[in-house]
Amino acid sequence: MMSGQRLQGCRSLHVNEDSGRFLLLAVLILLYLLCGAAVFSAIERPSELRAHGRWNRTLHNFSDAFNVSLKDLNSFLREYESAVAAGIRADALRPRWDFTGAFYFVGTVVSTIGFGMTTPVTVAGKVFLIFYGLLGCAATILFFNLFLERIITLLAVVMKAFRLRRLRTSGLLPPGICQDFAASSLPGWKPSVYHVMLILGLSAIIISCCASAMYTPVEGWAYLDSLYFCFVTFSTIGFGDLVSSQNEAYSYQGLYRLANFFFILTGVCCIYSLFNVISIVIKQVLNWMLGKMSCLCCQRCKANAFLGRRNAIRPGSRLRQGRFGRPPDAEGSDTEGRRLSGEMISMRDLTSSNKISLAIMQKQLSETANGYPRTICGSSRHNGFSGGVGALGIMNNRLAETSDTR
Repeated sequence: MMSGQRLQGCRSLHVNEDSGRFLLLAVLILLYLLCGAAVFSAIERPSELRAHGRWNRTLHNFSDAFNVSLKDLNSFLREYESAVAAGIRADALRPRWDFTGAFYFVGTVVSTIGFGMTTPVTVAGKVFLIFYGLLGCAATILFFNLFLERIITLLAVVMKAFRLRRLRTSGLLPPGICQDFAASSLPGWKPSVYHVMLILGLSAIIISCCASAMYTPVEGWAYLDSLYFCFVTFSTIGFGDLVSSQNEAYSYQGLYRLANFFFILTGVCCIYSLFNVISIVIKQVLNWMLGKMSCLCCQRCKANAFLGRRNAIRPGSRLRQGRFGRPPDAEGSDTEGRRLSGEMISMRDLTSSNKISLAIMQKQLSETANGYPRTICGSSRHNGFSGGVGALGIMNNRLAETSDTR
């Protein structure tokens, strides 16, 4: 009787898979923020205190030397801060609001970089920015998603061709596989998310190193500062402490500004794709952690799944699978198909899903909240992939489509 009550109480603690993953991720992000705050506070706080001390000494020395009151001096400094916000500097800089300067500004707006070195100061400009950014940011995010879809397709085709070539040269090509790469297919094979992450990571490093090699002599920055600027810009963090192409004149100015635009565009697209892939790996780690936590409350829970099988990705599961896919009715094929399941959906599927009526969407959300099983479409079930929406739905669906159609 006591053991039955204990099992019942243990089951009551079980949560839906998505809810468990969400809560675990929220806790880990909070811990990550706390650790980051502690590290940056320990590193940067002493420098900030020293800078405050130097500034106060300089301010008092200037006030005593020129017989200016601190009140008048602070009033003058406030005027200077207003001038800096308007783009006025002691050194000669390019105009902020001519056409080329305004084009640079709107590029930082729609890409969500937002350096902050240029901001509208008029009421009309601020109102227009709200509506302009709403449409521009949405369109740019769609562009990044479509770029991700195509780069993943390209990587999948290249990786598949290399795998087929390696199998053919080693004599391990299974029976029934065509020798022609264009017409052949590997049953159950899908590109590894870790290989895609490695390729995108190397591409981001190469782009950043090349861009830094250009910024260092042209802008006069240290190479490490140039690398720092590349990451802050490509990841759309955009602090604004370092901003490229702001001087009044450069040698080969037109060529430099064109190269600057090219590096920022390709870097942002590459880092955006890399972030999506890394998020899949994080999701794998979360699923592995949830699996380890699933039966801590009671050993008898091992007979029951803590979470549903959907998206049940575990690190290392790929090593436990065979070299080629098993028949569709075999459990190994199901596990292999779920290795990258649920993370991404193509933009075509996303636009199709947007046509579903509000009533059906509400019904699906209600079923999810109550823990009812979700319906999987035939094509998704055939590929071993489950549905999902959003930017993270792109990669896995494109990998599945490539493995089936290419």
